[in-house]
Amino acid sequence: MSPFLITVLSVLAAYLLGSVPFAVLASRLFGLADPRSYGSKNPGATNVLRSGHKGAAILTLVGDIAKGWLAVFLATRHSAVLGENTVGLVALAVFCGHLYPVFLGFKGGKGVATAAGVLLAIDFRLGLATLVTWLLVAFTLRYSSLAALVAAVSAPVYALLLWGRDPLVLAVAVIAILLIGKHWPNLQRLMTGSEPRIGAGK
Repeated sequence: MSPFLITVLSVLAAYLLGSVPFAVLASRLFGLADPRSYGSKNPGATNVLRSGHKGAAILTLVGDIAKGWLAVFLATRHSAVLGENTVGLVALAVFCGHLYPVFLGFKGGKGVATAAGVLLAIDFRLGLATLVTWLLVAFTLRYSSLAALVAAVSAPVYALLLWGRDPLVLAVAVIAILLIGKHWPNLQRLMTGSEPRIGAGK
């Protein structure tokens, strides 16, 4: 099999894995309403938590992190065959699969958990630093969206500090830009003071 075909298949498989909608699956498993029908209408763990079912939210969170981690972990394990550039493409593909899933009409989540899984698989230090940044902002200011935005801005900076000029820095930067774009409505609400805080209710 040619290297080009291997790359294409790897990227396609990563995209399909990223498209698996754990928020919808977890909600169906626990007999809850479709997360796209309430709250922010976002198929992600934070919105599932608004249903009041912590188990469904945790399952969604773990699933979304795991799919990002698994795709990149498998790519890095075979980087000698795939090449480092393909690892970056796989990271982008699984993340884009979550943002624009083929199984949900290309209307997916905002990608925070999946991005965390991707970063942890690329470099545990990068993932941990970004996660700590998210936690610090989330628990001090209690805005999930603001925490995601700050973490997104921080991730490429951490990657640059860790690796220097590395092709994967570009992949991390693109993921950060896409994540910020998905949070643009949240940023506008933050600026007007209308963004709900963590734990504010359903």
